[in-house]
Amino acid sequence: MQAVHLKRATLVLVAGALIMSAAMGVRQTFGLFIDPFSFNHGIPVTVVAFAIALHNLVWGFAQPFAGAAADRHGAAPVVAFGAIIYAAGLAIAALFPSGPMLAIGMGVLVGIGISCTTFGVVLTAVGRAATPEKRSMAMGLASAGGSLGQTVLVPLAQAITDGSGTSTSLLVMASVMLIAVPLGFMLDRRDPGVAPVKEPPAPPLREALMQASRHRGYRLLTLGFFSCGFQLAFIATHLPGYLTLCHMPIGLGATALAVIGLFNMIGSWACGWLGGRFRQQYVLGWLYLIRAVAIGAFFLLPKSTESVVIFAAIMGLTWLGTVPLTGGWVARVFGMRHLGTLFGVCFLSHQVGSFLGAWMGGLVFDLTGSYSLIWIGTAAAGLLAAAVHFPITDKPPALAVAAGA
Repeated sequence: MQAVHLKRATLVLVAGALIMSAAMGVRQTFGLFIDPFSFNHGIPVTVVAFAIALHNLVWGFAQPFAGAAADRHGAAPVVAFGAIIYAAGLAIAALFPSGPMLAIGMGVLVGIGISCTTFGVVLTAVGRAATPEKRSMAMGLASAGGSLGQTVLVPLAQAITDGSGTSTSLLVMASVMLIAVPLGFMLDRRDPGVAPVKEPPAPPLREALMQASRHRGYRLLTLGFFSCGFQLAFIATHLPGYLTLCHMPIGLGATALAVIGLFNMIGSWACGWLGGRFRQQYVLGWLYLIRAVAIGAFFLLPKSTESVVIFAAIMGLTWLGTVPLTGGWVARVFGMRHLGTLFGVCFLSHQVGSFLGAWMGGLVFDLTGSYSLIWIGTAAAGLLAAAVHFPITDKPPALAVAAGA
């Protein structure tokens, strides 16, 4: 029986990693389409950039609802719906390239689609399929799948765009997302034998949300996740431009982002492994502290190709490792029943931070002609996140479920 349980959990893990690879990998190609949409269709760069940034906010606000739907109905229908909506958004952008249609396609529809095909739904399904002691590592392995997709799909999209144009490239990416539809049905293939058996009865969703809002640790975790989104979005969006201002070699920014993706695969697995052996909030605290030191050192020290690659490697090791650790903490404290919803609320904070990190990087540069202030703010955000995580406890809230109440 144990072998059967392991086989089913492995199938869920592989399916989850592939879905994450498709959804996150396709998302990482969006920056390749900014210049083609501007040059070939006359759409202002700011309009294209806004449409792409918009999906972060939509993703964040849609995530709690996608997670709640998966908690109630299972991951399979949610992933299928999300993959189709995601593909439809890309197809609209490909076939009707204009400012409003880009906002609808790559902004609203992609945001809804990605909320159904990534962390809050897929990692929750992987966590449910795994045993409690293996849950953090399993979620880390699935999270690493996003970087695998980035490694494969970004150069593929670039090659198709160069050879056949933007529309063809976007339609191919839409086809990739449709592959996730049948994979989603694998996510609910878990055996009841691996489900947690010692968890107390779960309260109704309304009560679970109230408990979370009153839990000091959950509030601090959500604040730290905001800092995470702010840091990652700023670096992913503005690092190439910053390196150009520093007179670094052309193409080094793309290399740095590729290095981040490569090392994120290692870091996501490692953080998941550490989260299964140590308290997740302490691992998160050290992760944010390492990020803050790396960002500060990179900004203050002289720039070279070697220092850029080292910085990218360190950031990659700490990039998405926050996701399985944060999800693992929520599962430890509140159980699995409402994990998708509670993680989704926490992730909303991450995505608001992402929007502000990308937007404020450009705003600060426009106002001051320099990225210095935002680099300092990004390092300070890491120190703040570290400071709020170390005091977090993982004591579950008292369950006020009275008989007959």
